[in-house]
Amino acid sequence: MLYIIGLGLGDEKDITMRGLEAVKSCKKVYMEAYTSLLSFGLESHGLSNLEKLYGKTITLADREMVEEKAHHILEEALHSHVAFLVVGDPFGATTHTDLVVRAKKMGIHVQIVHNASVMNAIGICGLQLYRYGETVSIPFFTDSWRPDSFYEKIHSNRTMGLHTLCLLDIRVKEPTLESLARGRKAYEPPRYMTINTAIEQLLEVVQARQQPAYTEDTRCVGFARLGSEDQMIVAGTMKQLQSVDFGAPLHCLVITGNTHPLEEEMLEFYRCST
Repeated sequence: MLYIIGLGLGDEKDITMRGLEAVKSCKKVYMEAYTSLLSFGLESHGLSNLEKLYGKTITLADREMVEEKAHHILEEALHSHVAFLVVGDPFGATTHTDLVVRAKKMGIHVQIVHNASVMNAIGICGLQLYRYGETVSIPFFTDSWRPDSFYEKIHSNRTMGLHTLCLLDIRVKEPTLESLARGRKAYEPPRYMTINTAIEQLLEVVQARQQPAYTEDTRCVGFARLGSEDQMIVAGTMKQLQSVDFGAPLHCLVITGNTHPLEEEMLEFYRCST
């Protein structure tokens, strides 16, 4: 049996009762550690809190383990109960869908335990969830790689008057270019994109467009540590949000489309003061 269990967005206490019961029934517990993170990050005391509440030893599963060595996890699930913990909801990342497909092909029974994710928690700002278009991901630019495929999706959303959720890049346990060249495993330090960097890149991309989908005066909502006790939500123009210190990760950004009067009333509570 393979349980894929959503942990929610805050801390160890955000797991559901159903999820907690499933974890306690499992022989082995893995925690996915690269598509998102809880409010305590990957710090040892945070994992210790998880282990104390759940009563289980937790093995961190990084990208390499999940995408290249998933068969080890699945082999265990053939013979015993195994839990795979995911921050947010289990289907917030395509990797987890792939894990389900592989498990089912092996004849493993899969149980999903859902939880809150960024996809619905952003509703706290007042922008109505059914007025969102396609979600986009903003990757870190490098000197030689500056992808802008997200722009057309934002343009399409705004043409239809829809809001756009921008998920910002997370780089955890990424191999260095030198290590790839030499065949040795060495990793870059973790990096989490800030709202400020995301806006800088968004504005860089739009400069080359004759009819820009947005400008520095386009209204947005910035979210930091969504779902945690110290979450931060600020509404303002791109230019205004660029100067806001949103603090620790994780961050995400919403580019607003056409707004309803009730949405405007809610946004007023989070309006940037500068």
